[in-house]
Amino acid sequence: MKWGDFRQSDNVEDRTQGAPEGSGGGGGFGIGGMHIGAGALILIVIVGWLFGINPLTMLGLLSGNETPPPPSAPSPGYGPQTSAAGAATQGATTQAAVNKEFSARVLGDTEDVWGAIFTAMGSRYEPPKLVLFRGSTPSACGRAEAAVGPFYCPGDRDVYLDTSFFAELHQRFGAPGDFAQAYVIAHEVGHHVQNLLGTMQKYDAERERANAAQANALSVRLELQADCYAGIWAFFAEKRNLIDTSDVDSGLAAAAAVGDDRIQKMTRGTVAPDSFTHGSSAQRQRWFKTGLQSGDLRDCNTFAAASP
Repeated sequence: MKWGDFRQSDNVEDRTQGAPEGSGGGGGFGIGGMHIGAGALILIVIVGWLFGINPLTMLGLLSGNETPPPPSAPSPGYGPQTSAAGAATQGATTQAAVNKEFSARVLGDTEDVWGAIFTAMGSRYEPPKLVLFRGSTPSACGRAEAAVGPFYCPGDRDVYLDTSFFAELHQRFGAPGDFAQAYVIAHEVGHHVQNLLGTMQKYDAERERANAAQANALSVRLELQADCYAGIWAFFAEKRNLIDTSDVDSGLAAAAAVGDDRIQKMTRGTVAPDSFTHGSSAQRQRWFKTGLQSGDLRDCNTFAAASP
């Protein structure tokens, strides 16, 4: 994964260094105003490939606001997961800096991709802020805890990530690799896209009228759509030759690793499908792959699918 070629976002707040623990905080279907349809968006992308033009640049030109391509910075090593020898020589401080740069570059690329897609729809993408923390930190949704894992807070429109989750994804869930970690960030950004498109508001309204089982089923569809949106980001990264087949395999492994069935099997020894809130490993892989293969928002409507 050539993450060093991603543009580095400025929308990152680092609370990992000496930040006090927080005391409060935890935890769409319609697309209006479409000037360029989703089908036309794919056509623009294909034309870009044929003529060797970055599709994101083409979309920027069509909107009258040319977006420069990401800088060709050399990739620093093999990503945020350093080798044992590298970790011994670089130390924790260096690793934290690498994690921060990696997160900022992945976020920057999601900004470029979603910015181009929203422009093609005649809208404007407002990127989220990525808050890096360690242990716990306050959020508009309550106390952000490392044990909860990465999450998106619609209250402040921020993505929260305890960077220790990178190591946990590798060691506990068996999903190593740069792209597995990028998938996590792209998934949470997918929730932000849902918020901007009005999906979360409709989800909240339906959830208020639902019983426990129905609420869980709605949650699964919301999470699977975020997986599909992560796949859309990967679709554009792949077409720019910034990820390859091994990266895709890493993303699929990460999607499987955080499936409800696998996590329940690890923690309880049994699986209870009615209690799923994020989807099974197979479902998460399938919807991530759907976005990856099509790059089309219309194919990510998990709420309309007969069986997600």
